[in-house]
Amino acid sequence: QLQFVESGGGLVQPGGSLRLSCAAHGSRLDTYAIGWFRQAPGKDYEGVSCIVANGPSTYAADSVKTRFTISRDNAKNTVYLQMNNLRPEDTGVYYCGTVACGFGVRALGSWGQGTQVTVSS
Repeated sequence: QLQFVESGGGLVQPGGSLRLSCAAHGSRLDTYAIGWFRQAPGKDYEGVSCIVANGPSTYAADSVKTRFTISRDNAKNTVYLQMNNLRPEDTGVYYCGTVACGFGVRALGSWGQGTQVTVSS
């Protein structure tokens, strides 16, 4: 069974950067589309970005598409989310999991426990 462990979150000032990692265990990651979601305090879950199983195609929400980049390293069974020029509204818990990835991102399976991102001065 595929399980995920998110890491790389932390406290960063506005304009700063973080790289989140999504490490998969229990199965090879390269046959799955993987996505990132986040939940800000008091708000619903939001699909942030995803990457398809084969090929470079990705999706990113309008709020992050010029600042966040998703990538995958199948040899390391890991997907990354590079987040640049972070804003306070990016604060939240970030989760990764298997998704349907196309004109949006839709969760299909279980997520990890998440990693906290806090953007504050």
